[in-house]
Amino acid sequence: MKRCIIALISIISIFLTTACNQQPSNLMENILKNDKIVVGVKFDSKPFGYKDQNGQLQGFDVDLAKKIAKDILGDENKVEFVEVTPASRILTLTSGKVDMIIATMSITPQRQQIVNFSIPYYVAGQALMTPINSDIEGLTDLRDKKVIVVLGTTAERNIKQLVPSSIIKGYKSDYDAFSALKSGKGDALINDDTILAGLVADNKNFKILSKRYTQEPYAIAFRQDEESNSLRLSVNHILEHMQLNGELNRLKNKWIDF
Repeated sequence: MKRCIIALISIISIFLTTACNQQPSNLMENILKNDKIVVGVKFDSKPFGYKDQNGQLQGFDVDLAKKIAKDILGDENKVEFVEVTPASRILTLTSGKVDMIIATMSITPQRQQIVNFSIPYYVAGQALMTPINSDIEGLTDLRDKKVIVVLGTTAERNIKQLVPSSIIKGYKSDYDAFSALKSGKGDALINDDTILAGLVADNKNFKILSKRYTQEPYAIAFRQDEESNSLRLSVNHILEHMQLNGELNRLKNKWIDF
């Protein structure tokens, strides 16, 4: 009986030792094994990530994800896209539903405490959108006015700091925010100029004011764990090569016309 107890203790000890010494799986190895990269993108933010009239996913961020898939797996189609919003993208990443996020996500000190970022791949600037006949000319005209923001964005934080007397109206997505502006639920919408440009392109009753209030470096987000490090380093290498050979500029010229 004593020998059986000792044997059982030994088995348990070996199991615990093995579990404790087990190294975290490498995300890059898993991607190569599964022959697929899972990427979180927006589905409603023209020209970065949106569905066209045929229901096909298009945009700058979509093309960038395909380029990464091609460089890592040899085929741009070996990428699975998962829809995210500004409010959901970090949770979608940290919960393990995606391998990375490419969704007009700006680098901020607050976000860097939660996720790791690649080097920037694009720099946007925040601006105001108003109806074409609005007399709003800048931030000083937003005192006590209704300003529409997308929840979870840097624009939400910035407008609270820049114009604390404004009345913030928050929405979950770029589409919802713009729909609110069109229906008269706000006097202005603040967002990245690139996103606003995509909205104005199909809606000539609105305008983007000329002033830019911030610089927003877009980057790819990864989980803050050891298993994601090799993937992040590989993506940084891809982005650096795209900068040097002009591919990032070609993507910009393809999707952004201002």
